[in-house]
Amino acid sequence: MSVSPLGFGAATLGNLFREVTDEDARAAVDAAWDAGIRYFDTAPHYGLGLSERRLGAALRGRPRDSYTLSTKVGRLLEPAEGTGRGAGTGGTDEGFAVPATHRRVWDFSADGVRRSLEASLERLGLDRIDVAYLHDPDEYGDGGEQALREAYPALEALRAEGVIGAIGAGMNQVAPLLRYVRETDADVLLCAGRYSLLDQRAAAALLPEAAERGRSVVVGGVFNSGLLADPQPGATYDYKAAPVDLLGRALRIKAVAEGHGVPLRAAALAYPALHPAVASVLVGLRSAAEAADAAAMAAVDVPEELWDELRAEGLLGEE
Repeated sequence: MSVSPLGFGAATLGNLFREVTDEDARAAVDAAWDAGIRYFDTAPHYGLGLSERRLGAALRGRPRDSYTLSTKVGRLLEPAEGTGRGAGTGGTDEGFAVPATHRRVWDFSADGVRRSLEASLERLGLDRIDVAYLHDPDEYGDGGEQALREAYPALEALRAEGVIGAIGAGMNQVAPLLRYVRETDADVLLCAGRYSLLDQRAAAALLPEAAERGRSVVVGGVFNSGLLADPQPGATYDYKAAPVDLLGRALRIKAVAEGHGVPLRAAALAYPALHPAVASVLVGLRSAAEAADAAAMAAVDVPEELWDELRAEGLLGEE
């Protein structure tokens, strides 16, 4: 799968945690494009389709073969009564600051996959999807069995028909992703939060087996929802308040990185990209300034001595 090393994670364009204006969303995509980013990842889940609509509008008019776009299946959007707003992560919007005009319905049936992709194409204003991921099938009630049994074969059929280019699964846990490496012909796996400077669980089996079998891995959540971007009291780790011990570890990593003249954000972006299985690193961007900063951090030359020192200090738990 051909993608740019730095990818645009578009959950932010769905008003993740707080509102983003249409103008800022468009400016973020424009700045990312100008910085050379050519991989964009979205999902119906992100802002009840808002992310897909905004991303499609921002990419419209650009040569279709010049970028790679991925979206996801597994949650259908159905009209809901009322237009109330969710209240943060515990609200009806599941963490997205959008009117609750629709509700998310889990559906990993073959019919659900086709309906989801048809709706995504309409929201995006595109005629094809480059990559389609099964979205968090491990969080569904049956532990992901229907996704493997029905949704994945449906994606295979759509890939054979040329409706989508590549297929895979995106999750926050390593074990269920490993099943897709071992039991399917998935092209790419999206691993969120489990391969970062603070969490190397994907290094034990997922990444080595993916590399051995010629599968690509896209890594998301490299800042672990904020702690590795700006470690300070009140910072979040996996979308919750960071435990004191992890905050301390992040501060120690920051000190080592800065001792080598490298900003922590740059080290956090560079580390997952070192593995040969990793095709791209996704970063959530909500403004032109964030896009420019991410591109600048990705361009920082990180010396091998930094990684050596982190290993010597026991700050990288690679297996």
